[in-house]
Amino acid sequence: MDCTVSDIARMIDHSLLQPSMTVEQLDEGIGLARQYHVASVCVVPCYLRRCAELLEGSDVLPSTVIGFPHGSNTTTVKVAEAQEALEDGGRELDMVANISRVLSGDWRTVRDEIHVLVDLTHDRGGRLKVIFENCYLRDDHKIRLCEICGALGVDWVKTSTGFGPGGATVEDVRLMRAHCPPEVQVKAAGGIRTLDMALLLREAGASRLGCSKTAEVLDECRRRSEAVQERPAIKA
Repeated sequence: MDCTVSDIARMIDHSLLQPSMTVEQLDEGIGLARQYHVASVCVVPCYLRRCAELLEGSDVLPSTVIGFPHGSNTTTVKVAEAQEALEDGGRELDMVANISRVLSGDWRTVRDEIHVLVDLTHDRGGRLKVIFENCYLRDDHKIRLCEICGALGVDWVKTSTGFGPGGATVEDVRLMRAHCPPEVQVKAAGGIRTLDMALLLREAGASRLGCSKTAEVLDECRRRSEAVQERPAIKA
């Protein structure tokens, strides 16, 4: 394994998006994220201000979702969500593209909406991830979205919400990486439950991983790293 526990941790957006999550579980999850020094914690919007307060002074960023999980809100609503999220301390926003508009080929509306959101987010010092929800899309849809996001300067393109019928695949990450400019990163999310899957997605080109099994993935990474360090050297 050619990476450290810290390398993998700094790729993870720890996901706390389950609708049944209690405040106590939220606080516990944020504490776990601080303990493991992940990249960010992604919470439902109503808890973002609390999340930002609990992460203050740490190296973990507060993040949230916009238009979640189907992307079917109007642009006006998504803008209002983004504005409130940035005011509540959000540093990164994961916005769901309008899946119906994409499938309908209404690329002007799709582009205009992403343009408004990326400009707003960047003007407030934040970064924007655009979620495609690839399980519903053909490859030509994914490629067109990558081209739009690349032209508009989106920070990440993202495979999935984790709440659709399918999640991240190695093939989708490779496709998205191949069709985005170098400055646009790829985030994989949905179904990342093991270190081996995380490593495969990293190799395919993902720089971020949306993950709720953070402790399991990083503990396994630590065990493997320690096993390599303890292995006796082979004498020549």
